[in-house]
Amino acid sequence: MGTFRVRTWRRLVLFSLAAIFFAIVYRWISLERLQRFAPSEFPGKPTPEPTAARPPVIGGKLDTARLFNGITVHASVDTSPGADATTERVDPQSYVLDLKLQARLPTPNRTIEELAKVSPELPKLLPGLAAMLTPDSVAPFFTELYNTKIKLLRDNLVRLDQLLSRHNFYDCQTVLLLSHPETHRKAILLQADMDVDADGSDSDRLPIGSGASPNFKPFTSFRWAKKTNAPNPYLGPAEERLRKAEAESAQKTISPERKKELRTAIGQIRDEITTLKKFSFLIGATDPYIVLPSGFARGADGGKVGDYAVVIFGDNIYPAVVGDVGPPDKVGEASLRISKEINTLSTPMNRPVSDLKVTYLIFPGTADLPFSPPDLEKLQAKCEAFVKEIGGATVPLHHWENIIPPPPTPTPIPTLSPTPTSTPSPSPDTSTTPSASPSATFAFPIPTTSVSTASTPAPSPSISRSP
Repeated sequence: MGTFRVRTWRRLVLFSLAAIFFAIVYRWISLERLQRFAPSEFPGKPTPEPTAARPPVIGGKLDTARLFNGITVHASVDTSPGADATTERVDPQSYVLDLKLQARLPTPNRTIEELAKVSPELPKLLPGLAAMLTPDSVAPFFTELYNTKIKLLRDNLVRLDQLLSRHNFYDCQTVLLLSHPETHRKAILLQADMDVDADGSDSDRLPIGSGASPNFKPFTSFRWAKKTNAPNPYLGPAEERLRKAEAESAQKTISPERKKELRTAIGQIRDEITTLKKFSFLIGATDPYIVLPSGFARGADGGKVGDYAVVIFGDNIYPAVVGDVGPPDKVGEASLRISKEINTLSTPMNRPVSDLKVTYLIFPGTADLPFSPPDLEKLQAKCEAFVKEIGGATVPLHHWENIIPPPPTPTPIPTLSPTPTSTPSPSPDTSTTPSASPSATFAFPIPTTSVSTASTPAPSPSISRSP
């Protein structure tokens, strides 16, 4: 009996020890699994937003070269003895970062020799240009342009990611106001690089949209009243943005600041919708035009929207028109059509010419009002005439071909013949003339054509298809 009790106690003790060991091992395994999978399976509490007294810390790995966008940076840390840490912590002058941007202002080209450094073929292409240059030819626009750039630098100096890059600061070689001594034809000469403008839309000519750039806008400053009822391809997306903005604005849970932003956005979208319904615009992918800074249009001698122009690159002269107005600090921009003609690799995000090798010649005061859809043959003739007034060119101007697909050909409407009946045949002096069927409505202008529907030689009514 005693032996049985001893054995029973031993078994109970061994069983208890085994249970305790198993519990310890299981607990350890559970903690290991919890630590391994907790970041993905059990998200932690959201980090509270920093208070106004403690500004947020800039985190992440900063790429200094990219942050300063091509600006040469000389960095150093200077130290000097100070008071105790408690005192220096509250003194704003104890820990200071001095920002000083040094920029050399460029000197504009004035002589034909200096212009030839940018466009070596220019004196040969336009032999009358040298006679138009004077010591006072530099336009005030050149100084105003760089004053605008300097103002932007000062305004954005505390926002280093928005500073002008070296490329964009030095994007203009010269701006000259010229006048031919004999014909008195005025011209504005720019030398710059070439960025790409792919904006614009015109459903009357091209019902399919082509906008792909993040900064794309469906309109240009050069516009005219729509000729057909074909809806603009960007009208639908604009109306959808308006519906979403109005729906969000109607929510009662949004903050007053967000509601104010939406109110402004709704007004802008409504204006855009109205403009898209009323007007047609140039198309960057199909129309040859250039863009001028907004400051150039303020002066009496400045180029305006609609003025004729030529673009000179290499040994080619390209007719163009001033089709849009850009930012006041940016020079050197042409439509995607011109850009692709100069460099086939051009895209809305890939400029054709990065160096300051392009000469733009604008003829101020030559715009034809009111504006109308572009006529490439008229553009050719006008630019040739203006170039002749400044001494002529030694090479023919580039001839632009219309690359917009023609409108679809309407399907002919069959003429119904009278059905024979059992009634007596008409007398020899009687003729049967079926009436013309109504014509289809097309989104493109169709030339007026006359369709004879009578079976006799007598004149018959015609069907006129209007836009």
